[in-house]
Amino acid sequence: MQRPGIRALEAHKSQFTAFVPYGGNPATEHTVEQLAGSGLVEKIYLLTSGHGPVPIRGCSPLRVQSLNAGATMKKIAAKTTTPYALLVLHDLAIEFGRFALERMASVAGVTGEGMVYSDYLDSKGSTPVPHLLIDYQEGSIRDDFDFGSVVTLESSALKRGAKEIGNYRHAGFYALRLAIARTKGVFRIPETLYTKSEPDTRPDIRNEGEKLFDYQDPRNRAVQAEMEKAATHHLKKIGAWLKPGRAPVNLDEGEFPVTASIIIPVRNRANTIGDAVASALRQQASFPFNVIVVDNHSTDGTTDILRAIAALDPRLLLIIPSRTDLGIGGCWNEAVHHPSCGRFAAQLDSDDLYLDESTLRRIVETFLTDQCAMVVGTYRMTDLNLREIPPGVIDHREWTPDNGPNNALRVNGFGAPRAFFTPVLRSVKIPNVSYGEDYAVGLAVSRRYRIGRIYEPVYLCRRWEGNSDADPGIAKMNLNNWYKDKVRTIEIRARQRKSTK
Repeated sequence: MQRPGIRALEAHKSQFTAFVPYGGNPATEHTVEQLAGSGLVEKIYLLTSGHGPVPIRGCSPLRVQSLNAGATMKKIAAKTTTPYALLVLHDLAIEFGRFALERMASVAGVTGEGMVYSDYLDSKGSTPVPHLLIDYQEGSIRDDFDFGSVVTLESSALKRGAKEIGNYRHAGFYALRLAIARTKGVFRIPETLYTKSEPDTRPDIRNEGEKLFDYQDPRNRAVQAEMEKAATHHLKKIGAWLKPGRAPVNLDEGEFPVTASIIIPVRNRANTIGDAVASALRQQASFPFNVIVVDNHSTDGTTDILRAIAALDPRLLLIIPSRTDLGIGGCWNEAVHHPSCGRFAAQLDSDDLYLDESTLRRIVETFLTDQCAMVVGTYRMTDLNLREIPPGVIDHREWTPDNGPNNALRVNGFGAPRAFFTPVLRSVKIPNVSYGEDYAVGLAVSRRYRIGRIYEPVYLCRRWEGNSDADPGIAKMNLNNWYKDKVRTIEIRARQRKSTK
């Protein structure tokens, strides 16, 4: 028996109204030729900010101020007269695969999803390279989710979503896809249905580690404010929004051997661990503190370096876990649940340094002033020789006391260094993974407790060739993004349950 989507495809051959951005790129004409020759596209609109006639025959102009504006999404919805809108997201060369449009329409029909996207090929040399994406899930609400360059939008979901979005200048597409995800869902086709080619005149040669922080650029603050507004609206719609206000934390709870512990998980960092530990031990404070290093079975001489330092300074506690299945989160659990852990547990990665001798003192002062369960600082990106590198200072000023716990679901991190009131961290527990464990804990803590912030740099985050975050590559970035989206899914469901109690 034929499925409804296949019958619909046969009964209504003109499946798409196509919308293609046009900024003068000559490759757009080839993209248009493919769409016009497919037999599936009823009409093609060129999204342009110009006022003259469009130079590509057979196309109609659709004047817009911005590709991502709310008004643009509303115009696209109004002009769509077919079952689906085909929206090209970027002004670049697109080469559709054979039967690619048929596949998009068919999958959209049989799944009933409101938005469909697919993997693609990157043409960066003589041989196109597969660029695999990740599946959309409930927690995929970050505004930098990668849909590739072509999406299919089911017309009823598009029109309904367009009515709901605000008059955004920058967050129109973001708000639209959140609205579609709420009503009809978003679906990925795990097939490379087209090839895209970046123009030679504007390649982005930065590594993935640098691109992660584009949203921190002060020039993008207006964009971020709109994205936050759209995300907050979405969370309210799905019952996952947290009201402002968190009760203060009783910081006198429990008894501890010292006021603070600096926690350093490490594995095979012989070239950086000595500097990190020295940075921790140099801290000047009026309260007692120690440094707990969890050496996750290093094999490169790291352990010998740590034993030598511990023999000279009793404030350094070296833990070598009996377990061999620990990630960074598991190492943190070893330290935090150790009887030598202090009232406050402060993060220091084995690659990094505290900015100066006052960092730990400032962290503890923030706990006491704000009566909070977690403190997040600001860091400066440097190379191994402490020379500042792009993007420079990462301050996460998108955090606000009232809406920070909600906006945190939209962005990719909380910042560094992170520090915790130990009783809270012992109750929350840290996922036993080596990426995103800090983000998962931050979300869980922010759901229930106050978070304090330090907006001046107190930490140096060093990047070097062996650093795990320097340039993870597409496959690793996909895995990392998928995990953080899954963490968001878990957190959204936790907040939905909280809001119904």
